[in-house]
Amino acid sequence: MQQAKPLFSYRKHWAHRFGTAPFLPMSRAEMDLLGWDSCDVILVTGDAYVDHPSFGMAIIGRLLEAQGFRVGIIAQPDWQSADPFKALGKPNLYFGVTAGNMDSMVNRYTSDRRIRHNDSYTPGGEGGKRPDRAVIVYSQRCREAYRDVPIVIGGIEASLRRIAHYDYWSDKVRRSILIDAKADILLYGNAERALVEVTHRIAKGTAAADCDDVRGVALLKPAVPEGWTEAPADDLDDANEGLRVKGEKVVVRLPSFAQVENDPQAYARASRVLHREANPGNARALVQRHGDKEVWLTPPPIPLETPEMDAVYDLPYARAPHPIYDGQKIPAWEMIRFSVTIMRGCFGGCSFCSITEHEGRVMQSRSQDSIIKEIGHIRDKTEGFTGIISDIGGPTANMYRMRCTDPRAEELCRRPSCVYPDICKCLDTSHDPLIELYRKARAVPGVKKVMVASGVRYDLAIKSPAYVKELVAHHVGGYLKIAPEHTEEGPLSKMMKPGMGAYDRFKDLFDRAAQAAGKKYFLIPYFIAAHPGTTDEDMLNLAIWLKTNGFRADQVQTFLPSPMASATAMYHTGLNPLRPVRRGASEAVETVKGLRQRRLHKAFLRYHDPENWPLLREALKAMGRADLIGPGKHHLIPSWQPAGTGQNGEGRRVGAKGKPARAGTGGRPFLTKGIPEPKRR
Repeated sequence: MQQAKPLFSYRKHWAHRFGTAPFLPMSRAEMDLLGWDSCDVILVTGDAYVDHPSFGMAIIGRLLEAQGFRVGIIAQPDWQSADPFKALGKPNLYFGVTAGNMDSMVNRYTSDRRIRHNDSYTPGGEGGKRPDRAVIVYSQRCREAYRDVPIVIGGIEASLRRIAHYDYWSDKVRRSILIDAKADILLYGNAERALVEVTHRIAKGTAAADCDDVRGVALLKPAVPEGWTEAPADDLDDANEGLRVKGEKVVVRLPSFAQVENDPQAYARASRVLHREANPGNARALVQRHGDKEVWLTPPPIPLETPEMDAVYDLPYARAPHPIYDGQKIPAWEMIRFSVTIMRGCFGGCSFCSITEHEGRVMQSRSQDSIIKEIGHIRDKTEGFTGIISDIGGPTANMYRMRCTDPRAEELCRRPSCVYPDICKCLDTSHDPLIELYRKARAVPGVKKVMVASGVRYDLAIKSPAYVKELVAHHVGGYLKIAPEHTEEGPLSKMMKPGMGAYDRFKDLFDRAAQAAGKKYFLIPYFIAAHPGTTDEDMLNLAIWLKTNGFRADQVQTFLPSPMASATAMYHTGLNPLRPVRRGASEAVETVKGLRQRRLHKAFLRYHDPENWPLLREALKAMGRADLIGPGKHHLIPSWQPAGTGQNGEGRRVGAKGKPARAGTGGRPFLTKGIPEPKRR
């Protein structure tokens, strides 16, 4: 892996003399108290400002502060006019714009395109405090406020829209968000390296558009510069792709916006190439034509080293919401206030997930000392701490310090997943560092219990029975989340998820460990309805599996095509970008698009809900499976209908005995076991 300039090795900007702010200012009055006449950078975010390393604006703001810059925050501004964007005055360097920790469209709409009425990142959980396509709207208002100030966009919403992308909510292919936001530069992924480099350059008078040698950025160019050789995306599946073009300055040309907008083959090919050019060790620059401009993407950033990660998480966060909120509850903060992030990234590469596209597949782990220090901060500084660490994990629970054991293979690899179809022989799957960390964490004075609430990657966990034993004996609180996502090979192959054999082996280890510990614990498996590659028969088989194993989903997740995911390319094109995309020879994928069929797939997951029985009866009869309708335990659903149910045909969420189902699982299925069948009236 290439070396990068250490994150904290830059000469500090002159404003470092002002020192550290207790909170980054959100008003001119706060700026006055700090002795500031202006801000160097103003961050505009769709989230409430919580000064904690689980919130992007806090990491970015504190990191820039550590570099010597004065940073202000405009959180959840009223976007109806430019006035709120003038609250802190004109920034000296740029506006930094982000939608927040979540994509604004995913935050606002369900997978059925219905409006959500709550927002976990807003005081009181109130919905509607950020606009749809927040990055675009905020950028427009920043430009209206101060026309000559550069705009730098980032965060997950911008990151996942850096090239032309299918937009589920408008059902069309949209241009790169860089163009629609009229921004000067886009920083993608966890962008600390690009952020620090670009900010220091702008401070020295460099235009953002001239930062085209900084890794992890997207910007606009009129044409490919001289000295660069273009490699066509069509040829990149050739076994000799690395030898096809000689020289160092190689840029891969993706199909243009005009092509991907109208041609599913071109869209699928662009998606495939983007994902194959994701390894920082061998990725090349990408270029995509949008009208008379080129969207230029530099290769992904070099991952942070452990000392750099430690330094980022050890910045002087207040570890609390800004006082402006005056004690109002911010649900996302309440959920994570006693949790610790120990790593970033994911090498699972699940096709429906955005983590790999945003954070990368190279694991970035903190040191044990840094993590234990943060637990001490939680104990000593976080109000309401009762001795329980609510989670110690990251995108997954158990990838801590795992990485490729062959540096050369790691540099050259283009696999989208290190664990599918099988765990790579070069992957270090040792759980020993994690076991050691768990033991140190629960030994911290004042800590009563350390929970693991992040999802466990069970195909890795079965490689370490000692880890499963440690996990169950000390870090489970009744239920443990895992994500098989499906039981059938068709959808699993499109998800890039392991088969149920790994689940069965993990369940055996889990049950034996629980018995040895004298505990009665349960696994909570998550499943997805209507994923590309899923047939009605697949969902029926999953429902039978759920019934056989005594599971009932109180909430279910229907596939939501998020921008840039491989599964989204399948949904949009009907083609499989996980395999070579060649005209006339691409693998077709069955997709579930109609609202009725999506509701049917969701209904199969909630086979026990009487509201779904009319729809399921009709479907089972059409599938020739009327034998599954009846009063017996071997039947999936009864032939009778409880009074007052099944009227809306939309699968209203109900729990046992007709009560509303419990909330709080973020749209993922929460499964309960052993609830009796509804009694016939």
